[in-house]
Amino acid sequence: MKTRPLVFLLLLALCGCNKDRELAVPTAGPNSLINETYPLPAFSRALMDGVYTVVNGNQLVGDQVIVKSNRTHLLIADATGNYFILQAGYLDSVVFLQGYWRYGYGDDTGLASFYIARSEGGTELVTGVQPQTLILRGGYGKGSESPVSEITLQYQRPFSQTVRNSNFYILAHRSGGRTSDRLPVSENTIEMIGFTEKLGSTGIEVDVRLSSDGIPFIYHDPDINIRLTQKGPLAGPIENYTWEQLSAFVRLIHGEKIPTLEAALNYVVDSTLLRFVYLDMKANRDAMAMVIPIQQRILQRAHDKGRDLRVFVGIPGTEVLEDLMTYPDYQLIPSLCELSVDDVRAVNAQVWAPRWTLGTQNDLVRQMHDENRLAVSWTIDAAPWIRDFINEGSFDGLLTNFPYVVAYYHYTKE
Repeated sequence: MKTRPLVFLLLLALCGCNKDRELAVPTAGPNSLINETYPLPAFSRALMDGVYTVVNGNQLVGDQVIVKSNRTHLLIADATGNYFILQAGYLDSVVFLQGYWRYGYGDDTGLASFYIARSEGGTELVTGVQPQTLILRGGYGKGSESPVSEITLQYQRPFSQTVRNSNFYILAHRSGGRTSDRLPVSENTIEMIGFTEKLGSTGIEVDVRLSSDGIPFIYHDPDINIRLTQKGPLAGPIENYTWEQLSAFVRLIHGEKIPTLEAALNYVVDSTLLRFVYLDMKANRDAMAMVIPIQQRILQRAHDKGRDLRVFVGIPGTEVLEDLMTYPDYQLIPSLCELSVDDVRAVNAQVWAPRWTLGTQNDLVRQMHDENRLAVSWTIDAAPWIRDFINEGSFDGLLTNFPYVVAYYHYTKE
């Protein structure tokens, strides 16, 4: 193997792990029961979807939770920001669930495990039949402690017909979650895109910038900084560097590379079930000419694969609006406009996306629906506001840093 250049060795030496920003994900390690089970099929996991009463364990999650299956795992979430991410397997018609829980607004976390006895729904789940009785019995712990605190969940009801018939989008911020929330992967990465479905997300927002040689990539801040990256030889405005320099010398907090926009969107198509991507244009000028062809290729790729995926270029300000309007046939480009409804109409944006602080604005949302447009609101994080927007508003989706809280209030809606 060739000797690496000295500058690269220096980069490796400088790269810190930022341990103070990491929150370790608890794992059962060699004591995991799931390794000894057969994987529970996706159709069986879907039979567990519903609203559950908390019989024991109220001190952790309150009186009610939702259970929602996703592409690979089960999510359990409550009204206050607690959530469980669980793998599922079975042996002899007993279903085992194992993983961890986390309080999303803080750092509390721990191991969690459940089982479903044969007579309490296990047999039906394994055979693909909707159980008449479904009870999850188990325990949770703090940190790496054994999950010995009792928790019992009893199936109460399915999701309402209103929820099942809706096409509501749970949109996760910065490709699925912020680095500052101490998630196990960095924001605006392919790794985060792969992780966020476990949190209940059905769509994502990504931040789009251009390298100095015109390559669109995803990254939030205007500069290279220790909030998002490990220590390295590059500093200052991130758009001053070529893509080759960024790829070679920048590593994000958890060691990931910054991805190109096209690589990230190809991953969405090929490796997720996400249905909505919001391209938040951080590059203000002359970016549409670089980004829209990628959007069109991705939409065609999704169509060819039979994927139900919508990808919108975002319009956060007047400079981006003007940039879009220089593009040929700009009114045919799938776009999402954060500005006024008049601006939405001027560019024929398919989505209106006002900030949440403006309120539910049901009259304007109704106008957008009458014009066959969608309306989503950003970025809403506090649980009481999420509850009110879902119960009193008419938006087609919410952008949030806490998708599991949005999932709870959406799926419990009558």
